[in-house]
Amino acid sequence: MKNVFLASLVFCCANVSLAQKTSYKDSILAYQKAYVDSHEVVKGTDKKYFRFFAPAKKYRVEANFIPLADTVGFIMKTSGAKTSRYFKYGILNFDIDRKPYQLRVYRSGQLMSTEKYKDYLFVPYTDLTSGNESYGGGKYLEFYISDIKNNKVILDFNKAYNPYCAYATGFNCPIPPRENNLDIAITAGEKQFGKEH
Repeated sequence: MKNVFLASLVFCCANVSLAQKTSYKDSILAYQKAYVDSHEVVKGTDKKYFRFFAPAKKYRVEANFIPLADTVGFIMKTSGAKTSRYFKYGILNFDIDRKPYQLRVYRSGQLMSTEKYKDYLFVPYTDLTSGNESYGGGKYLEFYISDIKNNKVILDFNKAYNPYCAYATGFNCPIPPRENNLDIAITAGEKQFGKEH
């Protein structure tokens, strides 16, 4: 399980007040550094092969959340032989460049039984960069139920990350369902890994 890495910066330069807020770009760059430094699969000198799109604030969007009452669930396909049951937890409606888009957010049946990840929500998706600048198997976003406030939640595509299958074989990475294929090139988040495996 990939962990969420929360990064913060402290300004130490003499000419910068400690009270001054970090810019959005700097916060994303710090997040990316923490992600690379703490990655659970890519180690050592292979870390130099991580690639990211430049931070772009337009890809940090507020989504309207519509809850779904899915008590049956479905089997989400993976890149390997194993599959997992997921439940459709809700619909996320948001705009990019004044055009409407929609994603489904899912809840893992397996993780729901664990104390640490029982409130974990999962948004796998593909977009028009997938298979080109980005990993062909799509990218992932994640957040927790508590992040939804008044039926709204922030989706920050600058924090989208690759599944483990982008770096090595032998993993069972969830494949984004067709309903989460976006008809837009979202040039944000992690790019295709720079080393073949």
